[in-house]
Parts: sequence; C-alpha cells; structure tokens
Amino acid sequence: MSTASTRPPEGRYGRSSDERADRTLKIVGAGLAVVMLALFGWFGYHHVVKNEISGELIGFETSKTAVQVRLEVHKDAGVEGYCTVRSQAKDGAEVGRADFRFGGDDTRIDKVVTLRTTSPGTSAELLGCHAD
Repeated sequence: MSTASTRPPEGRYGRSSDERADRTLKIVGAGLAVVMLALFGWFGYHHVVKNEISGELIGFETSKTAVQVRLEVHKDAGVEGYCTVRSQAKDGAEVGRADFRFGGDDTRIDKVVTLRTTSPGTSAELLGCHAD
C-alpha cells in the first residue's frame, strides 16, 4: 500500500507562505541592523569628538574631614568646564560631592583639589567632566 504525499508538486504553485515570511523577516532584520549601527556610530562620534574636556583621577588621600584628590584634566584650549568628584564612607554612603572648575588656555592640567566630607571618606570617584 502506498501513501499519498501531502505536499504539492515542487515549483508548481510558487513560493510557500513560510518562504515569503522568512524573506520579509530577513529584510526587516537587515534594515534594523543598519539603523542600530548608524545610531551607535552617531552616539560614539558625539561622545568622542564632541567631548571637549575629560579627566582622570590619579590618586587620593583621605582624612577625617576631607579627601585630597589628584586630577589630570585634558581639554581644548580656551574651553572652560568642570569635573564632579565624590567620596563615599565605608558603608557606601556618600559623604562628599563637589564640582571643580577648569579653564584657561592649558590643554593638560594636573591639579590636587580638596573635597570636604561630612564624615571620614574611604574612597574618591570621578563622576565625569563637562564643558560649559
């Protein structure tokens, strides 16, 4: 006894609906991938190229009422801006936060700043630098 095939003969009725759906999904996926790459590129460009001031925390020393923070700031000549630094206590509570301004024509500034704290701080963290 033979069994009848449930599939139509190949090439006789055109593409199946599954093949059309797969092709549509591939086109939509490729379009979304292109859009996402363009967005990542745009955000990356503006973060790297348009950021006119950046900083790095080199080191810090703590005391009971303050934290001495050594910052190295790189900026374009003539650009003014500020860097935000914070300190936390042993339990993770924030005990100090301040903005330190940088300006002038220097493109590299190495400076020690004093961050006053409400109780002994155990860390120092550079939160970021921003141009005015």
